[in-house]
Amino acid sequence: MKKAIALLLPLALLASTVSCAEKKPNSSSDTATESEIEIASDSTVKDHGPKYQRYASMTPEEIVGELTLEQKANQMVQPAVYNITADDMKANDYGSILSTVGCIDSDAWCETVDGFQNAAIESEAGIPYIYGQDDVHGVNYCRDAVYFPHNIGQGAANDEELAYQVGLITADEAKLCHMLWNFSPCVAQSVDPRWGRTYESYGSDLDTITKLSTAYTKGLQDGGLVACAKHFFADGNVLYGTGEAGAPLKRIDRGDAQLTDAEIDELLKVYQAQIDAGVQTIMISHSSLNGVKMHENKEYIMKLKDEMGFEGFIVSDWGSIQHITGDSYKDQVITSINAGIDMLMETDRYDEAKQIIVDAVGSGEITEERVNDAVTRIIKVKKEAGIFDDPLCENLQTKQTETGSLEYRKIAEKLVEESLVLLKNDNKVLPIKEGTKVYITGPAANSCRAQCGGWTMDWNGPNSKDVPGVTTIREAFERYAKDYGIEVITDSEQADKADVVLLCLGEQNYAEWNGDTEDMSLFGTLGLNGNKEARAEAKALGKPTVTCIVAGRNVLINKRVYDDWDSVVMCYLPGSEGKGISDVLCGCADFTGKLPSPWYSSLDQIRTDNCWLERGYGLSYGDGFKPVDEPETILDPPTVVEPDPALKGTNYKAGLFKDGVYVNEYANIKLNVPGELNYFPNDTDPEEKEAYIAELTDEEEIRRERAQILETSFGNAKESVMVFFVNTKIGFPDSADVTAEDVMDYCKEWIDGQITNDGGNADWKERKKVKLGSEEFSRDVVYYWDGKAFDCFYMRKLDDDLVCWIYVTTSEQGRTPEYYESLFEDIK
Repeated sequence: MKKAIALLLPLALLASTVSCAEKKPNSSSDTATESEIEIASDSTVKDHGPKYQRYASMTPEEIVGELTLEQKANQMVQPAVYNITADDMKANDYGSILSTVGCIDSDAWCETVDGFQNAAIESEAGIPYIYGQDDVHGVNYCRDAVYFPHNIGQGAANDEELAYQVGLITADEAKLCHMLWNFSPCVAQSVDPRWGRTYESYGSDLDTITKLSTAYTKGLQDGGLVACAKHFFADGNVLYGTGEAGAPLKRIDRGDAQLTDAEIDELLKVYQAQIDAGVQTIMISHSSLNGVKMHENKEYIMKLKDEMGFEGFIVSDWGSIQHITGDSYKDQVITSINAGIDMLMETDRYDEAKQIIVDAVGSGEITEERVNDAVTRIIKVKKEAGIFDDPLCENLQTKQTETGSLEYRKIAEKLVEESLVLLKNDNKVLPIKEGTKVYITGPAANSCRAQCGGWTMDWNGPNSKDVPGVTTIREAFERYAKDYGIEVITDSEQADKADVVLLCLGEQNYAEWNGDTEDMSLFGTLGLNGNKEARAEAKALGKPTVTCIVAGRNVLINKRVYDDWDSVVMCYLPGSEGKGISDVLCGCADFTGKLPSPWYSSLDQIRTDNCWLERGYGLSYGDGFKPVDEPETILDPPTVVEPDPALKGTNYKAGLFKDGVYVNEYANIKLNVPGELNYFPNDTDPEEKEAYIAELTDEEEIRRERAQILETSFGNAKESVMVFFVNTKIGFPDSADVTAEDVMDYCKEWIDGQITNDGGNADWKERKKVKLGSEEFSRDVVYYWDGKAFDCFYMRKLDDDLVCWIYVTTSEQGRTPEYYESLFEDIK
């Protein structure tokens, strides 16, 4: 594999992707194209205006009575936004759309949402749709929004009023994006920290979960949003080792919760509190209960409606009905609808699901009464949310006029302060005293990614080091150092002059099963790169050390390592406001946070009564502590990073990866990523790319390197699939009308030289035209290592500037180019 790595490494070092920080507001690539949002005006109800205006005075039952069976079935499905166009919406009028079109600002979100809404209300059915989003810690798919601490940190703060404020603020900023349905709160009880969704839970105590989640739901509702309690139910009670079968590997996520009736009753009380608070929607869990997948568990789904008084609608989770029992997809759709699910989050197979519902009513396998109940519930929620009165949000009232206001950031900052848990404070190193020289080090000190965690700008978290609006821990210390009366040192060459070391360690960002782990060590597989080195550096300095842990769970820490540190602060995933941490560490506020769940010292303590630190543990500065004045918060300076030069003058739009599927609409490619391949979002900064290029001397090579953009890669030790784009005007400035084959010729020459220089023989096969999904690519294949490994190069010219380049390299026995080609399919 050394040869394959040698080929990949230079490319990975050179590459740069368009990150949230790199995009400029209102970029043409940020929103749906004009052709996608151009709506004809010939489908309004003649002489009566748009149908929704008449619907506004009708009851949900009356509206349903006017719809055809097919129109009703369309209300029951929810495609992903990147799988449909406005024309699709006009033709079908789906009940909802979800997911993200990239990291865009609120204005761009409004354009996108309203484009589809125009299509919906101009459709034959004329029912306004509702946009759904996982805004789980603020409006986390909008740039320059406020990102609150994840739920685990809110559980540590345990502040009911602040939980309500989080709901209110999230609602206000979501309305600025015209996204009115929030898939939140997550009311899971976290009992095993090996679960990758641990940070989405408020903790292990059901009373705390009930109190905080209900306050949050009320905040969302009072702010004008549709809330969604999830995931019904027992998603956090699953057993390790029972994770959902199939690729990718899930060690615990979506597994089986094996519970007694008494335990079930306690979990149902959380949902009863949500229903009593008026929650409008409930999402079903991917997991199983005592061996039965929740998406087919009619007993408990119907209990919500028949016994618990739930009057809203029930939505499935992403593609989850495809994992229940049944000999066919048809069986799975029918089973889930008959179990009581009202809307299917079938992001790719929505039209197929719709048609199955229609056909099943015709065959009697689903009753029309069941369909009518589902659609009545869906329309009832929309009507009560005011969507029929104002589908384009023209009269929507918001407190703020833009996201990321100073007022809202101060509230988030307060929540960060209350979420911090002081684990130890030997020698009273904290609070940091005036006049102290502080050396700040560690990979979490200046990392927006680590600080915000998953579900921020992307499913697994930010792809960029810089995220607009986020103040990192180090930035906060530097910005307010004069107010604190301290000196901040960040240069390792000057570290010996410090009085105190602030060591910031953490976890990588992840979402869902990507965070499932059997290695919970802070220095293990999910620890940040650089944790070990930073810890060793701090120890070698021999200074008093304050360690901040930025992580989504109570990680395992070796006692010997822990004893090296004077003070330890658990920060969880604090979000955008790093000043909340610097203020507390510098004595502007006391520690009040308490552990929301037990902290184990070993894996064998999990789910037992034994632990290292009990839930509710947390120190304070103690009696006699008097806070010093807190510096006035100032907004984070605008993050302005020039886009990669290779993107200028192009129509490039970044792709998206979620649930094992990578989609790039710009290149019209859809890749079903095998479960054995890990996802590696490109996180190379433009500065790093330029620094590498600065070391080159050959002008031709410099041009070629500047021309390349690495979008993403998926791989393991034996194989990988990488997606590049090449700017031909930069790479080939002296050539007019550069073709994909021209780029391939250059790459072939370069790769051939690399293989030869490494002492190998390159066996090139005949160039061919092949289909990747619906698009035709030119393909080169080269075998080396005596035929034991090969690389594939697929290229296609997209516009005047860019060539899409898909690069496959493998030494996995039995693989063929045709295998990799079969992973691509048409974008629907």
